[in-house]
Amino acid sequence: MLAKRMQLWRATNALLAIGGPVNRAATQMFPSGNSRDMHMTSTWSSQLKLKPSTRQLPLSLSLSAAGAAPGGLRFASTSSDGIAASVSTKELIDLPAIPEAPVVPSAVDTETLTETVAAVAGEPSFASIGLGGWSPVGMVQNCMEFVHCTWDIPWWGTIALGTLVVRTLIFPLVILAQRNSAKMNNNMPQMQVLQLKMTEARQSGNAIESARYAQEMMLFMREKGVNPLKNMIVPLAQAPLFISFFMGLRQMANTPVDSMRDGGLFWFTDLTLADPLYLLPVITSATLYLTIELGTDSARLSAANMSTMKYVLRALPLVIFPFTMNFPAAILTYWACSNFISLGQVALLRIPAVRDYFKIDKMLTHAPSALPAKKKGFVGGMKESWDNMKITKEIEERQRLDEIRFAKAGKGPLVKTYKYDPTQPRTDSMPLKAETRITGSLKPPAKQQ
Repeated sequence: MLAKRMQLWRATNALLAIGGPVNRAATQMFPSGNSRDMHMTSTWSSQLKLKPSTRQLPLSLSLSAAGAAPGGLRFASTSSDGIAASVSTKELIDLPAIPEAPVVPSAVDTETLTETVAAVAGEPSFASIGLGGWSPVGMVQNCMEFVHCTWDIPWWGTIALGTLVVRTLIFPLVILAQRNSAKMNNNMPQMQVLQLKMTEARQSGNAIESARYAQEMMLFMREKGVNPLKNMIVPLAQAPLFISFFMGLRQMANTPVDSMRDGGLFWFTDLTLADPLYLLPVITSATLYLTIELGTDSARLSAANMSTMKYVLRALPLVIFPFTMNFPAAILTYWACSNFISLGQVALLRIPAVRDYFKIDKMLTHAPSALPAKKKGFVGGMKESWDNMKITKEIEERQRLDEIRFAKAGKGPLVKTYKYDPTQPRTDSMPLKAETRITGSLKPPAKQQ
């Protein structure tokens, strides 16, 4: 107990020594105040305003020293209010009020906000959603994006316009194929005669005659300016374009492009989904069938020479219908537009004035009785094709066996087909025996007695 009091007395003396100058200044500033109160207030003020280098005392020890006299007595003064005020102003920080939590927007507000942002920012570019590029598919997508965004055309119009532009670019190839088809149709009887002779020679196994008639056929087609491969120009040119459009539109529908959800027409407003009424697949198959029929009509030679292929093409629209039912409406829109353009081109090229302008020969109509090749129907055509395949296979097998025999005969030992070896020298007895045999056979018969 005595040690504690001694510690308090030392602390009080130290505070009095430090706050002496401050007390004198406070007495001069407040002469009417109580000296004890001024002494304690100045002491607390000096303690709170100590520099960082000054030795600090514990808070409990400071309070005990400030509230008690050297003898351990407490004085009734107003210094406690000053202490609270100084502590509150120096150490406590008035923080601003915590803001309230934001209100969760409703679904209607979210849709409105999305539409507003989309209207302000515009559609996202194809590059930002992984479409486009420098591949054939990417170039098709870039061209359609340019047309759609530049002229603000709906997607169904963009697809139709792109199809029309592409089919217009390959229209010269259609004219070239029509010219070739007309020449082949007009020279059909002579070509069928050569084809029948060549087929008979091939079936009989006479390779020389078959080659001769094939050479005559080539000379005849060169003279008339006919080439069967020219009829394949249009399909070969359309194939890469169709594949590029097909894959490009399928990627755009699967991504999907948001503006294609309402970029359709009539009943197919959403181009990213299949047609719910299945009308687009029906229209596509029907127009494809008409295109095949009119196309084979315009190239009758191909239909007559490849009757089996004609029936296969006729069955193609029915075969692909179950698959096209699940295609996005964007793909079927392109396909249907392409078929309608094909029908329009064929109908246009049937007009005599148009054919004369593009220098396409007039199609001659040949009577079926005047043609060497007779129609055999689907079953007869299939049977004839099967027989021709079997004969061709047998001929190839014979040629292979002949080559094996020839190689074996050239590498193997010589086969003895004579009585003596002609490469070896002959002895003298051999001609004598032969002469005796000859002279003996020429002797007259002996006379009978």
